[in-house]
Amino acid sequence: MRKKVSPIPFPVRVPFVESLGIGLHAYSEGHAELRVDLDEGHHNAWDVAHGGVVMTLLDVSMAMAARSATGHAGGVATIEMKTSFLRPAEHQLRAVGKVLHKTSTLVFCEGSLFDDQGQLCAMATGTFKALRGLPARGRIATQTPTQTPTQAPIGAPAATPEDNPP
Repeated sequence: MRKKVSPIPFPVRVPFVESLGIGLHAYSEGHAELRVDLDEGHHNAWDVAHGGVVMTLLDVSMAMAARSATGHAGGVATIEMKTSFLRPAEHQLRAVGKVLHKTSTLVFCEGSLFDDQGQLCAMATGTFKALRGLPARGRIATQTPTQTPTQAPIGAPAATPEDNPP
C-alpha cells in the first residue's frame, strides 16, 4: 500500500484514495487540486496510467471541489460522471476540480488531468449530491474553520439514518 502524506489533510479519510498515494495540494471554495506520482501499480498493460486511476483522480478532485462549496458539513456523492481521455498520462499527474454551478442539493463540476509537462490528458464533468452528513465508521472528517463535520448547513434539517444508508 502506498502511504503518502498530503501537503493538506483531506477533510475526510478515504482508504481507497490513501491506497493510491493521492495527495491533496489545494482546497478552497469551489476548487481542489490533487497529485499522484505514478508507479508500476498505477499502470495498465501499456505502462501508462490505468483509466481507473485517471477517473479516480478526476472524480475525487471534483468531489473535493464540490464538498468545499457545500460548507464542508456533510459530504458529496457522485451521481453522474463523464470522462474524455485525450492522451496517455505518465509520471506525476495533477487533477484540478472546479465547481461550475450549485443548487441546494446538487453541485456540477468539471475536472482536468495534466501530466508533469502540463499537457491535458483527460477531462471530466460530474454531478454530485450534497449530503447532510457522513456516517463516521472511523473516518471522522476534520473540523473546518466554520463548522464541525456533524453540523448541518444553517437552515437544513439534521441528518437522519435514511439520508445516509449503509
